[in-house]
Amino acid sequence: MCGYLSFKPVRRFRWLPWLLGVVTLVSILALSWQAPASAVTARHYTELEFPPLGEVQIPDYERYQLSNGLVVYLMEDHELPLVSGSATFRTGERLVPTSQTGLGEIMGDAMRLGGTEAYTAEVLNLALEQRAAAVETAVDVDSGSASFNTLTEDLEDVFGLFADVVQRPTFAPDRLEFLKNQYRGAIDRRNDDPNDVASREFRKLVYGDDSPYARTYEYSTLNNISRDDIIEFYQASVRPDRIILAISGDFEPESMQRLIAETFGDWQVPDNGSYLPAAPSAEQTQAGVFLVDQPQLSQSYVQIGHIGGQRDASDYAEMAVMNEVLNGFGGRLFNEVRSRQGLAYVVYAFWSARYDYDGIFIGGGQTSSDTTVPFIESVKKEIADIRQAPVSEEELSRAKDSVLNSFVFNFQNPEQTLSRLVRYEYYDYPEDFVFQFREDVANTTAAAVQQAAQTHLKPEDLVILVVGNVNEIQPPLSNLTPDQQVTQVDITIPAPDA
Repeated sequence: MCGYLSFKPVRRFRWLPWLLGVVTLVSILALSWQAPASAVTARHYTELEFPPLGEVQIPDYERYQLSNGLVVYLMEDHELPLVSGSATFRTGERLVPTSQTGLGEIMGDAMRLGGTEAYTAEVLNLALEQRAAAVETAVDVDSGSASFNTLTEDLEDVFGLFADVVQRPTFAPDRLEFLKNQYRGAIDRRNDDPNDVASREFRKLVYGDDSPYARTYEYSTLNNISRDDIIEFYQASVRPDRIILAISGDFEPESMQRLIAETFGDWQVPDNGSYLPAAPSAEQTQAGVFLVDQPQLSQSYVQIGHIGGQRDASDYAEMAVMNEVLNGFGGRLFNEVRSRQGLAYVVYAFWSARYDYDGIFIGGGQTSSDTTVPFIESVKKEIADIRQAPVSEEELSRAKDSVLNSFVFNFQNPEQTLSRLVRYEYYDYPEDFVFQFREDVANTTAAAVQQAAQTHLKPEDLVILVVGNVNEIQPPLSNLTPDQQVTQVDITIPAPDA
């Protein structure tokens, strides 16, 4: 009986501590409770006030050059125990012969994928995986790069692997064949996405099929690329006198300089090495209306534009402001073509300048088949209108604010800032280029924007490409060009044995 009595209270009241805890929590919440945000009277967005964005400050950095010509940028950042870096090569896919299109891209992929003289691909992958690190390589149209990311504690090991990939890749034959097969697979699938088709064929129409800025690799060009060709292109492209090395993160400058000297200091420029040709120029080859007939489509993918210019143009800032007038939620194209007329799902028009060759002015979007012609006419009208009259003060103010307010996002972290400095050195732009650009934007006027639009937008040179179902496009595309024929574009993929 006594045993029973001693047990019963424990069973009956074991929930008491829990209840006391709940009561305490409720009391705390009641004392700290604030009125919900919904109780505050909402204000119109025009009444909201925001503090000005902070002034952009370039962090301290060091630039120096090794005796072999390799340029080095160092920028410390001890916020996190991480280090990242890149080696930018003065090369590019644009520098390979047309008959070997794809050579540069394959070389860029194979540098990392094929392993090095000291580490097979498998050993290299494992060494990086064990350290949660990464080393990547690539070749783009107008440059090449290798990059690494690592924890500070693994810096010496990972930087050694990175240096080995840059200086001593083996281009293993089996890995090269693996890459070629991947590229062949990409050829097989390249017409699957109509948006990709429109982008690819538009560049070909503007620059020309064989232009280094528009050409595509084919089965035949891949078959023309040997391992010796890849090694020769690598030796001409990746040399200390053609590299900018940039490192940011949690490191001590003296130790980093020592590490760079140990891994890159003895690398010599070959006495009789191969040399790359000069960068080719870009020119427009034709204008007119073109069609890629895709009977399976129920909408049209439209590209409109012509050759553009370079970022060192004296009115680059005015064209950037013009881009904002045309685009975005408050832009003319969105307001007129998409919202008021309801002619598009997507609509845009940008003057897209490049650093050292002429870019393109490109507009377009996606629309239903039966609104294709009205959509194109409406976009053309907006292009004409911005040339014919100054933008309003309200549009100018909105566009300038948009450009200036986004300026700070170019410098969100040291790595991003350092990348911009490297880019300016690579293309021989002044290091304060972006700050001069900001000043030019702040000082531009409506008249200057109109003058820039008249200089760079050329309605008579427009290339208009539609990827869509010709039988469903009514009125027909011939309405756009009554004096000329609509040209059909053939996107048939050449057979592998052609």
